[in-house]
Amino acid sequence: MARVTRAAYAEAFAAVAGRPLIQLPQMAGQSESEIFFDALALNGVDVRADGDAERMLEPFSAELASALAARPAELKSQGQLLPGAAEAMAAVATLDGTVQSVLTGNSRPTAVLKLRTFGLDGYVDFDIGGYGSEAYPKGTLLRVARQRAGDKHGVTFGEDATVYVADSPRDVDAARIGGARSLAVASGRASAAELRDVGADAVLPDLADTMALVTLITRLTEPIR
Repeated sequence: MARVTRAAYAEAFAAVAGRPLIQLPQMAGQSESEIFFDALALNGVDVRADGDAERMLEPFSAELASALAARPAELKSQGQLLPGAAEAMAAVATLDGTVQSVLTGNSRPTAVLKLRTFGLDGYVDFDIGGYGSEAYPKGTLLRVARQRAGDKHGVTFGEDATVYVADSPRDVDAARIGGARSLAVASGRASAAELRDVGADAVLPDLADTMALVTLITRLTEPIR
């Protein structure tokens, strides 16, 4: 999906910044806001006035979502649905008292679009998610998302009842900072050994074994006796 994402970034950047995107910053592991702010600096956009960059972020996120929405075929063909992802989300959705959402570097419109492309949006409560267009570090954003979940559903989601399923050392660190258990899946750039070394509470090689995933989530949220 990297190629279509780069094309959409270039289109959205030009619309908001008023100049072409000549140099695209590092995207892997970065949130949408981090990428945008880096792109402004790399491409010489003058944002010296306080708050200028932040004021441009929301229009940029909207333009980016529109640019991606205009490329449905490319999203589908260049994207990849990981084996077992749909089955895993469907199974977790059946667990009593469980609410699923996303903590992502994408803005909410982009996250909805990408999950809808592969039929996964029905498993996610987007109202309580944490998104890359928000000006929080990822660990703090996890706490914000958990508070949103509590406010919406009228219950308290404690730290011991929150599991962050992710695939990078940065995500494991965010889970620790955000007060959540981390279930790391070695489906990204990091190996299972690397994810264990940075302190993941549990590690899976992939999402293919739905029962293993559900078992680990249940175990990680069991009260310690």
